[in-house]
Amino acid sequence: MYIVIAGGGRLGSLLAKKLKEDKHNVCLIDKSLKVCQKLAEEIKDALVINGDASDPEVLKQGKTEKADVVVGATPADEDNIIICHLAKEMFKVRRTVARINNPKHLAFYKYMGVDAPIDSTSIIARIVEEEASFSDVMNLLSIKKGRLSIVRVDIPQESPIINKKVKEIKLPPNSVLISIIRETEIIIPRGDTEVLADDEVIAATLIDNEKDLINSLIGKI
Repeated sequence: MYIVIAGGGRLGSLLAKKLKEDKHNVCLIDKSLKVCQKLAEEIKDALVINGDASDPEVLKQGKTEKADVVVGATPADEDNIIICHLAKEMFKVRRTVARINNPKHLAFYKYMGVDAPIDSTSIIARIVEEEASFSDVMNLLSIKKGRLSIVRVDIPQESPIINKKVKEIKLPPNSVLISIIRETEIIIPRGDTEVLADDEVIAATLIDNEKDLINSLIGKI
């Protein structure tokens, strides 16, 4: 893939290095000439551009029209929003990802059509809350602008679904079991597949049904 990253700070540079290690083509854009010179030395074969990525002409220099993904990783939310908006509207980039610096701005990111706004503060808070409330449940991913949730559940001995077949388990609407991990075995669940104690279950549901799904799998929380 070809990825354009706006913002050459710690997040942008680490992301670029990881993507290059994974054999992707990367363009880094930053306003600071000093930062760009350092990036050019550290990340070989990456296209590094000194300029303001919220300027369409600078995005053109980065061949943004060829990008599969554009990442807004600057320390300014207004810049990240503008960059992602330009990428979608002017350059028809399929996917935009942005770092949220202030969680209060999340609604604006969503309103402006950023595909994947990443709010690290909320993610950390959620991890803390989930660990405090039910250590055997972990939210893995929220996609489609927050509508779909994928969770991992360790099935306890007292679960209401122990020794039941998948077809006998009543799940909330728009929910599905994706896989069962049993010791070292990965099982794609069928109707006759039985769920055992200590299984690790991966399931998907609409985010509004997440708590009901967990209740169905491990009992009331």
